[in-house]
Formats: sequence, C-alpha cells, structure tokens
Amino acid sequence: MSSALHLSLLIGPVIPVAAPAFMIDALDHVEVTSAAGQVSGFQLRFKVTSKSELNTIFLIAGAQNSGPYTPPLRVVLIVTLGGRPEPLFDGVMTNIEVQAGQQGQPGSITITGEDLTRVMDLIDYSGTPLPMPIPARVALLCSKYAAFGLLPLAIPELFPDAPIPVERIPSQQGSDLAYIRRLAEQVGYVFYIEPGPEPLTNVAYFGPEIKVGPPQPALNIDMDSFTNVESLNFSFDPTKGVLPIVFIQNQITRVPIPIPIPDLNPLQPPLGVISTPLANIKMMKDTASMNPMQAISAGLNEAKKSQDAVTASGSLSVMRYGRMLKARRLVGVRGAGIAYDGLYYVSKVTSTIERGKFEQQFDLTRNGLVSITPRVPV
Repeated sequence: MSSALHLSLLIGPVIPVAAPAFMIDALDHVEVTSAAGQVSGFQLRFKVTSKSELNTIFLIAGAQNSGPYTPPLRVVLIVTLGGRPEPLFDGVMTNIEVQAGQQGQPGSITITGEDLTRVMDLIDYSGTPLPMPIPARVALLCSKYAAFGLLPLAIPELFPDAPIPVERIPSQQGSDLAYIRRLAEQVGYVFYIEPGPEPLTNVAYFGPEIKVGPPQPALNIDMDSFTNVESLNFSFDPTKGVLPIVFIQNQITRVPIPIPIPDLNPLQPPLGVISTPLANIKMMKDTASMNPMQAISAGLNEAKKSQDAVTASGSLSVMRYGRMLKARRLVGVRGAGIAYDGLYYVSKVTSTIERGKFEQQFDLTRNGLVSITPRVPV
C-alpha cells in the first residue's frame, strides 16, 4: 500500500468539480481547523502574478457570493493517504484577500471559508410554524440542503418537552442555523456539520456531545522509535469544576425547589480515576420560570461545560502518525506518566498542508487524572 500523500481540491457552486491544473500548481498553503463548540474553517493561499487567471476567477467568485440568494462557492478538500481518500473539509468561501507582489516576487490570493453551517445562516425564516417534535424539526430544516450532500442525524432529547398543539405551536425564529442552535442549547445538545463518511457527503449532527466509542491510535511521547508526536504538553485546573443548581417551581405553593445537577452522563463517562473536584456552585435562578424538563436540560448543559479540568496540546506529523487525527473523537496517550496517560477527547485539530509536509496541531481534554484503562489501543 502506498504511503504517499495526495491532496485533491474541488471547487464550484453547490456541486464542486476538480480544480484545474494551474490552480493546483499555484496552491501554496492549506490550513483547516475543526473544533468542538465552534465553526470549522479553512484557508487556502495561492501564489499569483498580476497576469494570473486566478485574479479573474476569484473576483467573479467573490461577486457571486455577495447575495443570500446566489449559490456560494463550495470548496472541498480530500486527502488520500495510504490509498484511501478521506474528506478533510467541505464548506463555502466567505472572504478573499489579495496581496500584490513586490520587487519581482509573486503576490498571493488567500481565500477563507467556513463549513456548511454558513449556508444555513443566509436567510431568515422567522414565523414558519413547526408543529412537530424537536428531532423532526431539525431533520426538516436540514433537508433543504440535500444538494450539498447534507445527511441529518437528529437524536431525540433525553428529557422531551412536547408542546400541546391547543396551547402553543412552535415557530421558527431566525435562520435555520440560529434556530437549530437555539434548540440545541435548550436541551443541552450540540449541533455541527462534519464531512464524510464519503467525499461530497456531510453529516449534520444534532444530539448530545458523545465522548465514547473506539479511540484513534495512541499518541506516543518519549518512547524512542515509537514516538509519533512532535510535542505534547499537559495542564490541570482543579478549580474548574462547577455544580449547577436549578430551580423548579412548585405549581401549588409557587415556591422554587433547588435541585443540584451532577455531571452523570452515560455518553460522557469519566476518563480518569481522580475526577474533577467541584470547586464552585452555580445557582441557575432563571430556570424557575421553566418547566421541569427544560430546567433539567439547562442544568445538564451547564454541568457538561465545567468538568474537563485536564487539558493537553501538541503537534504531530501525519506521515509519521500514519493517519489524520480527527476532532470530536477519543484518542489514547502513552508515555506521559501515570497521571496523564490514558484516553482523551480531541477537542480541536488544526491541519496544515504544504508541499511535502502535513502537520496537525491538536487540543485534548479529559475529566480526571489517572487512566481508567490499563492500556490504550496502539
């Protein structure tokens, strides 16, 4: 099996096509960022001269993206490593920056973009009635973007709050993206779009943040010939843990009842034996105006934000690691010592590609010290 690295660039409105050879030859730098809790983005830098065709192409593309009713320029990056193509990014262009060359040196064109959530944020659909459960609403809104290969994956909420039609009919507020994010915040879920599993397809995930599943191959530090990372640094913040307390109002006496919400989520199990200590208490007084299901969901949403007291950051060469490290998944760590070895959640990955080089910067999080597993997958 070949270990060569090949990068494919597809570009075009809605259905992208392979970029022409002169565009690939001018491509000088690629940077892609994927992170939990924020929009994924990309940046492509091309070397150009004043007579380059790219000046005209991107000028037209920029004008095309100026209105909400015109299809944005879609950009797809596919990495083939070991003979297997994997989508690295799928999104749309949002900005063009031109730097003129000086003293005989070529200039550059840098295009910046975001993932396909940007497409969902172009038009305000406020007032559209949506008399259905939350997962069905999310699936319906995502179905508008099937032309972009968007496949909705909506998980039913843990504590459903089904509206009674004779009392109220839910209606959309804002764009599709803004409304879905609002629903996710209400029930303690996350919403994001990530490319795959095949090129030109994307999964729109609406559900709890999952920190279980098969881990990626281990990151090895200080293990001689088995070392596969360039650097890896750790930190532990014992003051980060927060215990949220929600208030549920007694319908008869109108007296608010405080209820502590521990971070006990089967989809986010402890990854360390010594868990994050609860150093703070947060009174969520605004939950008194919510019904019990909404209050509990708000408390769970707050609890999950404060437990990852162990963090790590580092860098690696993809060619040495043997595959791309992916965000929003687990990964093992070896060689860091008894306190920091074990499984981690990959919260952020920034991939940088230049000719002959493919590197990744990454951030890891964990909710405790000392591994709960005696060994991690190699």
